[in-house]
Amino acid sequence: MTVAVEPEKSARTAFADGPRLLADIGATHARFALQTAPDVFRSVRVLNCGDFEGIVALLRFYLADHADISFHHAALAVANPVNGDQVRMTNRDWQFSTDAVRRELGLQTLLIVNDFTALAMALPSLKPDDLMKVGAGTPAANAVVGVMGPGTGLGVSGVIPTVDGFVTLGSEGGHVNFAPADEREFAILQYAWKEWTHVSNERLISGPGMEIIYRALAERNGQPALRRSAPAIISGALEDGDALCREVLECFCGMLGGAAANLAVTLGAFGGVFIGGGIVPRMGAWFAGSPFRARFEAKGRFTDYLAQIPTYVITTPNPAFFGVATILSEHLRGRSGANTLMERIGHLQHELTPAEQRVAALVLGQPRLVLNEPIAGIARLAEVSQPTVIRFCRSLGFLGLADFKLKFASSLTGAIPVRHSQVRTSDSTHDLSAKVIDNTVSAILKFRDQLDVRSLDRAIELVSRAKRVEFYAMGNSRVVALDGQHKFFRFRIPTSSYGDSHLFALAADLLKPGDVVIAISNSGRLPELLAAVDAARAAGADVIAISSSGSPLAKKATVCLAVDHAEDSTLFLSMISRILQLLLIDIMSVGISIDAQVAQTIGEGARAGDDQRRMLISHLDS
Repeated sequence: MTVAVEPEKSARTAFADGPRLLADIGATHARFALQTAPDVFRSVRVLNCGDFEGIVALLRFYLADHADISFHHAALAVANPVNGDQVRMTNRDWQFSTDAVRRELGLQTLLIVNDFTALAMALPSLKPDDLMKVGAGTPAANAVVGVMGPGTGLGVSGVIPTVDGFVTLGSEGGHVNFAPADEREFAILQYAWKEWTHVSNERLISGPGMEIIYRALAERNGQPALRRSAPAIISGALEDGDALCREVLECFCGMLGGAAANLAVTLGAFGGVFIGGGIVPRMGAWFAGSPFRARFEAKGRFTDYLAQIPTYVITTPNPAFFGVATILSEHLRGRSGANTLMERIGHLQHELTPAEQRVAALVLGQPRLVLNEPIAGIARLAEVSQPTVIRFCRSLGFLGLADFKLKFASSLTGAIPVRHSQVRTSDSTHDLSAKVIDNTVSAILKFRDQLDVRSLDRAIELVSRAKRVEFYAMGNSRVVALDGQHKFFRFRIPTSSYGDSHLFALAADLLKPGDVVIAISNSGRLPELLAAVDAARAAGADVIAISSSGSPLAKKATVCLAVDHAEDSTLFLSMISRILQLLLIDIMSVGISIDAQVAQTIGEGARAGDDQRRMLISHLDS
């Protein structure tokens, strides 16, 4: 089958930063897996959503079996519209903030996507053995594809091919009005109207909908309606030969065929219509001979049109894993390379098509204008078509313009060069101010989310019981050292600060066990500073490094408080790194203050206890 240009395949090697957590969370069941390499899913487990109070409890339960693994990235497909940070599930009483869940689980990346968007993204990864073709028809090359699947609800999506991949539709097409095709289906609709004024396809073409069809047909046929679940109806029809159950199944498949036909003509889905979800695969080979395909083609004047379109059932288990893994991989690929997305666009600009290069030039030249313009405005300003804007976003590894804008806004962090190359001569003071403030705020939020709390606890403990604290720093870091010296001295901790390499060496030789050195350096590679740290450690002192996590200084220290915001001090003012370093000093200061208050409270309690003991002894003596 040909859906669109297949994304680049990676080598089947383990990920450098460890396994990725994947999940497909429906209203009834949640399916989990660890992706250890491209297309390799391990530790697959299915959990019942009804056993958990919320999504965090569900995730923690699965992760409890993998406590020895550090996870950095995760992607979850949910049976729900996804629009922004807040997610409120339709068929389950759960709501959550994506960013709050990410922070609570200690993840660097957490993506939440619609389950049928994930299923659509999985199509290029599926093989012929993963599908069961139903009826005739041949897929057209580079054509639109429709996706539909009944489960607890009815998922609907589509795949639109582009030059460099494909774009999925975030659709809620399962909620269109149900349209009966004959008197029997009208009777079912009338039965449903007793409970709902609006009856959507999802009300009837779903697991709960199959149960409604069963009760409606039982009433219509004058039969007693037994209490049957959708799986029991399917087994009753296919295994027990129950006539009513068989009628329900035939009616259900006919309705699904009509809905699939409507999707096909709406999208022009000559690439085929694919049926997923948990219900149809249960029917197995019987579905191929069901009324589904006949109803799919029963479109009057458009019968020949639909006869050309193939239909498939997705039979492979957990197909959404392939899609959600692709979305996560594309997202992470889009984050790699340059320090900022602006730099990355500049580096990749020559690889884009001429039309996409015009979009790139607009983004690089007027980034904030692009953030505020709709797709029509961006296309007009870049003198390209709107699909070209989408292709530009896809070329960078994003799902579309909205995804690009979200990441682009958060990535406008980074160094502010002395020459202000990010500032246009036409920019006002207001725009300049906004750039500096936005860059700083975004960097602080990212820094907050990546803080190593255990390292901070250890640093606060070392300083709280230190006999003496010395700050070693040079250049721009000198300001941070002086700020720390002034703050810590207020806690009655003997504190000094040195900014000269010769004084580093002299001071380090005088240190003793119980003393603490706080060494501050953006690069963490200054030879004089590293030599002084070696001397301090040799003297028995502890060293707290405020530096990048992978620097030589970090490796020599007792504990490292990492600042991994990249700034080249040869060309850039280290503005944001300095602010982040100052924040670490403030956090330690507050922590030391709290420790001091706790110690004072404990001391007062102990003195009160001593007084009570003395009074008791005095009373006994008398």
